[in-house]
Amino acid sequence: MYLHLGQSVVVPHKEILGIFDLDNASWAYKTREFLERAESEGRVVWLGDDLPRSFVVVGQGDRPPTVYISQLSSSALLSRAEKNSFE
Repeated sequence: MYLHLGQSVVVPHKEILGIFDLDNASWAYKTREFLERAESEGRVVWLGDDLPRSFVVVGQGDRPPTVYISQLSSSALLSRAEKNSFE
């Protein structure tokens, strides 16, 4: 199964490492550090020009994970993921 993150981007469920609310998660120093490092390494993909509300960490194998910044809320993405897992 796949999860649609927005802007015609879909990722396989099995590669999703986490779905995070940007407001809540970015309070932590380690999270901000992780996001800044991913950005400096070119592993961040912005999905739209609207206010970002969540980020999804996607990875597989030995490659460093990719971070998708989405304008969709983490609850909307989680709802989509749960709905698709039963179909």
